[in-house]
Amino acid sequence: MSISKKPLSRLQSDLILLFTAAVWGSGFIAQRIAAPSTNVFLFNGCRFLIGALLLFPLIKFRLEIPKKQLRNVIIAGLLLFSAGALQQAGMQTTSAGNAGFITGLYVVIVPIFLYVFWKQKQHWVIWISASLAIVGMLLLSTGGVIKFVPGDLLEFLGAILWAMHVIVVGISVRQLNPLHFAVGQFLASAFFNLIFGLMFDPQSLLMIPDLWLAIVYNGVFSVAIGFTLQGVGQENAPSTDAALILSMEAVFAALFGFIFLHERFTPIQLLGCFFVMIAILFSQLPFDKMIRFMSKKSGTQL
Repeated sequence: MSISKKPLSRLQSDLILLFTAAVWGSGFIAQRIAAPSTNVFLFNGCRFLIGALLLFPLIKFRLEIPKKQLRNVIIAGLLLFSAGALQQAGMQTTSAGNAGFITGLYVVIVPIFLYVFWKQKQHWVIWISASLAIVGMLLLSTGGVIKFVPGDLLEFLGAILWAMHVIVVGISVRQLNPLHFAVGQFLASAFFNLIFGLMFDPQSLLMIPDLWLAIVYNGVFSVAIGFTLQGVGQENAPSTDAALILSMEAVFAALFGFIFLHERFTPIQLLGCFFVMIAILFSQLPFDKMIRFMSKKSGTQL
């Protein structure tokens, strides 16, 4: 079941995913402002709850999830919760640059998992594009220099979970309305986050009113719009496409940081942005059609 009557083309889906990456990139601004002042579980719990509530009118206040799909919805919410928690825990002992780069490894983990566990052979273009994207994120996030510390292991485990989330979303939205799936995973993630937040740091609740703007912004844009559009885009786009295009989140985050937080780009970081963009463009080129056309043209000349 699709939101739109006419299925989206692959290009339309990819453009939606690109817009999603831009939305998530903008959300980093609010997260950076709020991060030093609040418990990550309560922050995430509130923003996912806001995201779910905002979508309820769009599903006419009736959440319809078949029992067969309920497991995937809960798994998606649990992956959102645990991946975010690992990412934040890792950043206590590692740099933001390391965290951004290692988290971005999900770009290449997705096609590996699809090949190993789902027996989906990946086109050689995907492997090259994923490799280019990884190099780009290394340059963008770390300036080309990475020193491994214990927290990096948590970031890597988080990257595995982000990759699994991309795959679960890709599978689920082909069988369930993306809006209902989004509301379901938001509620599941909010539940897990709020329970853990209240268990481990209930006093952080007192800080929530001071951070309402950052929470609302993330709830509206990063969650309600961003994750929902991810589901819409993945309804007709391969998971490998989604992983590559969503890696532009790092580029948009750096761009918005430059605009609003006055963070500076180094030449190496600019080169990293260029590599990520080239990787995405490369993945979209119809190489098979081009090769067939050239072969046919060559055969005609002979």
